[in-house]
Amino acid sequence: MRNESFDALRYPIGRFTPPEPITDKELRVWIEALEVFPSRISDLVTTLTEAQLDTPYREGGWTVRQVIHHLSDSHHNSYMRFKWALTEDTPTIKVYDEKAWAALEDAVSGPIALSLEHLKAVHQKLVFLLKSVDAPALKKGFIHPESGFTTLEENVGRYVWHGNHHYAHIERLLQARGWQG
Repeated sequence: MRNESFDALRYPIGRFTPPEPITDKELRVWIEALEVFPSRISDLVTTLTEAQLDTPYREGGWTVRQVIHHLSDSHHNSYMRFKWALTEDTPTIKVYDEKAWAALEDAVSGPIALSLEHLKAVHQKLVFLLKSVDAPALKKGFIHPESGFTTLEENVGRYVWHGNHHYAHIERLLQARGWQG
């Protein structure tokens, strides 16, 4: 039972499972979700105090501040993966140590406004890019050294899930602490 509770805290919306097949309609919905995500997350966290930002979303988890910085870092890396896959023949991407990145001082104590603005810019660029490519281009992909081949269309869905996954972490913390207005 403890593992189920822990898993529910780690994965509040479940794990990502791409639909099969990924339809044009699904892609449009996902791209719209990517377009609005920076505003959604910003609306959720911009009124939090410094103490609230420095609260872990679960025992042993990152603080809200670290989650915001992680979203910016991760989605930036994802954007680069899209660019590589669109311009190279099935590139093997570089993996980064997200836990080590989250332990760096910019993530531990840096102002979240920096990452919220960065996330907004990265998403605007990504959405513009995604709307400019045709469906066959989204069948291209990259190789992740740990998880294998991923198509760009699947990666669109994965990053919608990723944003919603961390949004749920923060939202559940705010609800549990009575911090939501």
